[in-house]
Amino acid sequence: MTSSSSPDKNLPAHISVVVIGGGQAGLAMSYQLTQSGIEHVVLEKNQIAHSWKTQRWDAFCLVTPNWQCQLPGYPYQGSDPKGFMLRDEIVGYVESYARHFSAPVKEGVAVTRLRQEPSGGFALETSAGHISADAVVLAVSGYHLPKIPQMSDRLDRSVSQLHSSAYRNPEQLPDGEVMVVGTGQSGCQIAEDLHLAGRKVHLVVGSAPRCPRVYRGREAVEWLDDLGQYDLPVDQHKLKENVRKNANHYLTGRDGGRDIDLRRFALEGMSLYGRLKDIQHGQLQFGDDLVANLDNADRVYNGICGLIDEHIARNAIEAPLQPHYQPVWQPKTPAATLDPVAAGISTVIWTTGFRSDWSWIELPIFDGAGYPTHRRGVTSMEGVYVLGLPWLYTWGSGRFVGVGRDSDFIAKHIVAGSEKAADQSVAA
Repeated sequence: MTSSSSPDKNLPAHISVVVIGGGQAGLAMSYQLTQSGIEHVVLEKNQIAHSWKTQRWDAFCLVTPNWQCQLPGYPYQGSDPKGFMLRDEIVGYVESYARHFSAPVKEGVAVTRLRQEPSGGFALETSAGHISADAVVLAVSGYHLPKIPQMSDRLDRSVSQLHSSAYRNPEQLPDGEVMVVGTGQSGCQIAEDLHLAGRKVHLVVGSAPRCPRVYRGREAVEWLDDLGQYDLPVDQHKLKENVRKNANHYLTGRDGGRDIDLRRFALEGMSLYGRLKDIQHGQLQFGDDLVANLDNADRVYNGICGLIDEHIARNAIEAPLQPHYQPVWQPKTPAATLDPVAAGISTVIWTTGFRSDWSWIELPIFDGAGYPTHRRGVTSMEGVYVLGLPWLYTWGSGRFVGVGRDSDFIAKHIVAGSEKAADQSVAA
């Protein structure tokens, strides 16, 4: 692996496999290919662990315990398996993984076009020149471009706006109150970060569910792991492939880990609103779904507790009793509109996720919604694979805990394809 300060961008004319993306998914794929003796190269347009370095705030930490960091051949190396790695520790873990097996990463090499060769195989145009390959693994996640709704253009110009990927800390924001739009994992944790810093926060609450941190004397993730929740294949989930559209449960690993309870935030002075429907003449217009969204998040929370209760009873496990969550606060009459300027809001943070951009891929592998058609990462086109997507195969697929299994499955598929091609060559 080359130094990021003076990366080696020289590419071979042809190679068996090109892995696109140098995050944990691309590196896990590289490890499996290395173990299988498959010649390959990893192309990373920025640096290894780039999104961890540049799209996370200063106090960011994992929401899953460190023991779930199970990159293939390189499980968590630290002394706090039940802790939650901070941003810079995550970066260090991913970078040291690449060094661990001398991953053949070319940093600073962007793939600008991917197409099929008329004679077979694939042609890649990159910022470092042309390269061809027998197979390609797309390990670039599905979170490519920050997604900010068009209605943001109708906010008063005096209000500063930024996407969650650009948020670093409360001090970077102008004085005044802050509105956070969205309550997925990032939205809730950024709202908490601001709240703990003493900033007045206005939080627009969506439909994301929440999860307990600790229940009946044990980390909930440990219970869920015992229940096989991280190993449940997508085709056995009750929602099937639609589960890929679900928001992740919100909780935090901050300060050793805890629940995130938006109702308690409200008791402590945070203002909560229903979903943001529109912005007209500078006025924010909210849906009347705040109560429903809070109730649904709690219903999922208590549903997880119920699953754990059943597991404990079924297996006669000794565990302290714990009541299910009861709401500590109820909205009175949620505001339907708000003038952000009059309210003293100086900043709006859009924690509204990302959208995919596969426009550089000229291959017939996408469905009508622009999602790669695949089964366990093997796409509808021979020789093209995807890796690292949420629920690629299981709940753990987009996480450190599950990407190793997915990459192993794809590596075996690539090896089988290589052996088949070699047999055909000999027969010819």
